[in-house]
Amino acid sequence: MNGTVEAANKNIKKIVGKMTETYKDWHEKLPFSIYTYRTSLDEEEWIQSRYDQLNLIEEKRLKAIRHGQMYQKRMMRAYNRKVRPRKFHEGDLVLKKIILIQKDFRGKWMPNWEGPYVVKKAFLGGTLILTEMDGKTLPNLVNSDSVKKYFT
Repeated sequence: MNGTVEAANKNIKKIVGKMTETYKDWHEKLPFSIYTYRTSLDEEEWIQSRYDQLNLIEEKRLKAIRHGQMYQKRMMRAYNRKVRPRKFHEGDLVLKKIILIQKDFRGKWMPNWEGPYVVKKAFLGGTLILTEMDGKTLPNLVNSDSVKKYFT
């Protein structure tokens, strides 16, 4: 027990020696040196605590990634349950959604769909080339989201 106290006193004496400028002001620096001695960490202990913190951060990050992946799977299942794949073939009759920016805007009395149009060509991504009934091709390509089948 006595050796432990002597070792502690030796360390405090070293700290006071580094903090004082003259031998007369050691009693003013003693409380600060004791505080420094009590709050100083062992280097190995500090390194181990840092490793523990980093491992905890890594675990939390991996948990967040797993949670995000599970959320994406749930959202994908919900979307796939509701979505109806739209397949259009050449020669199908379709109605095209009217874009709201028009000169003749009549509010809610304006029709929502125009047509019928004939599908001239259907691409894999859902893009369509439409023609009018008389064979005149529309200048812009149309996405399959903005058309629906026309049943006569």
